Amino acid sequence: MIDLTGLTIDKIKQAFKNKEYTAVELTKAYLKKIKEKDLEVKAFLCVTEKLALNQAEIADKMIAEGKEQPLTGIPCAIKDNIMVKGEQCTAGSKFLKDYRATYNATVIKKLEEQGAIFLGKTNMDEFAMGSSCENSGFFPTKNPHDLERVPGGSSGGSAAAVAADMCVFALGSDTGGSIRQPAAFCGVNGVKPTYGAVSRYGVIAYASSLDQIGPIAKNSDDCKIVFDAIKGKDRCDSTSFDLPLDEKTFDVKNLKIGVPKEYFGEGLDPIIEESVRKAIDFYKQNGAEIIEISLPHAEYALACYYIIAPAEASANLARFDGIRYSEIVKDGDWDIVDSYLQNRTAGFGAEVKKRIMLGTYTLSAGYYDAYYKKALKVRTLIKKDFDDAFEKVDIIMSPTSPILPFKIGEKTEDPLSMYLADVYTVSVPLAGLPGMSIPCGFANNLPIGLQLVAPALKENLIFSVANFLQKNYGIR
Repeated sequence: MIDLTGLTIDKIKQAFKNKEYTAVELTKAYLKKIKEKDLEVKAFLCVTEKLALNQAEIADKMIAEGKEQPLTGIPCAIKDNIMVKGEQCTAGSKFLKDYRATYNATVIKKLEEQGAIFLGKTNMDEFAMGSSCENSGFFPTKNPHDLERVPGGSSGGSAAAVAADMCVFALGSDTGGSIRQPAAFCGVNGVKPTYGAVSRYGVIAYASSLDQIGPIAKNSDDCKIVFDAIKGKDRCDSTSFDLPLDEKTFDVKNLKIGVPKEYFGEGLDPIIEESVRKAIDFYKQNGAEIIEISLPHAEYALACYYIIAPAEASANLARFDGIRYSEIVKDGDWDIVDSYLQNRTAGFGAEVKKRIMLGTYTLSAGYYDAYYKKALKVRTLIKKDFDDAFEKVDIIMSPTSPILPFKIGEKTEDPLSMYLADVYTVSVPLAGLPGMSIPCGFANNLPIGLQLVAPALKENLIFSVANFLQKNYGIR
C-alpha cells in the first residue's frame, strides 16, 4: 500500500525511477484516499476517476518511453472555476450546476502536455467570492486540521485537498487572497503570481484586473515546479507575458527583508505575531538584514478592493442570465425582465448578489467618480507604496492572515469581520505583485502562515527565500 502522507513531486519522481509503483497505481491510491477522506473534508465537487486513470496510463507510457516531464504522473486537483474539457465547471454556483466545459483552459493544456493527472474539481466560494468556502452553492469544505473550522477561501477546496493528502498539488485562483489565505489556514504553500505571469484563458472571471491562477502544494519546491509549467505568454490572454530568466544566485546574507509596521498593529492575533516574528528573526540569525518599512496606504486597501472587485464582477457576471448556461426558471407568463429576475434570484447566492449590487451601484451615474474613480487613484498610491519599499528592501514579510482558522458559521452574520481575514493579502493583487504564503508555525494545533511579497516578476526570489526557511527552520 502506498503511503501518501507527505508525498512531494520529487519523492514521486524518485519512486517512478526506482519502479516502486506506477502512475496508475499511484492514481488509484489517491482515488481511494479521496473516497475515504473526502466524506468528512468535502474538498471535491466532483472526482474525475475515468479521466484520471486514462491520464495515468498515458503517463506510464511517457515514462516507459523516456519522455517524462517534471509533472508526468503527478496527481493534482483543479479549482472548479478552471475549464477541463468535458468535465463540470460550476465555479461553486448552482447557476452552473449542469455546465460542462467545452474546451481546456490554457493552464490545463500545459499540465496535460506535461502528463499531469487530474483527480477532480475542488470546492470554492461561489464565483470565487468569499474567504471561508462557506459561500459555495453546494456545501462548505472543512479544514483537515479541525473539521469544525473553515479551510479559508475562495480556494478552500484546493488547499484542503493538498493538506489532507488527497492530491500532490492543486490549482487555485487568487483575486484578493484566495490562494494565500486558505494555504495559511490549511498549513500548505500557496502562490499568487505576478499579474499576467499565468494565462487566465479558460478561467471563469471574477475581477479581471486582479484574478491570477497559481499553485497550492506541500512545499515551495513543488510550487516552483508547477508555476514553471503553467507560466508564460498565451495568445488567448492579452494580459499574459513571458517572464525573463532570473540568473541571480540566492544568498540569505545579502537579503534585505522589509517588515511593514502597518501589518503588525491592531487586529493581529498575538500568537500569530509571535510565530511570524520568530520566522523572520530566523533569517536575521542567518545574516539577513531586517528593515522596518511603511506602507502608508495599506489601511485603505480593503475598502479599495471591495469597490474595484465588485465593480468588475458586476460586469463579468452579467452573462449569467439563466438562459445561456442553466435551466430556465419560468413561472406564469414568459417575460424577459421577469425571467432575468427569477433566474438571477434563484441562481446566485447571497454573497454574490451582495457584490453584484455593490459593484453596479459604484459604477452607476453619480457614484462612479465618488467611489470607483477614487478607488483607482488609491490603487495607484498602494502600488507606489510597494515601489518605494522595494527601493530599500528585496522582499516583504508579514502574516498572511491576522486570525487563525475560525469555526464554520462563526462569521457568516458579520461580513465585515469575514472581509478582515484578507486585510494583509488584498494589497498584493491591487499592486499586481507576486505573493506566497508558507507555513511557519502552529497555535492550538492550527496552522499559521507567513506571507512573502516580492517585486513584479521576482517569483524565483520568493521560491528561494521560502525554500531556505523550509529546509532550515521547518514549522514550529
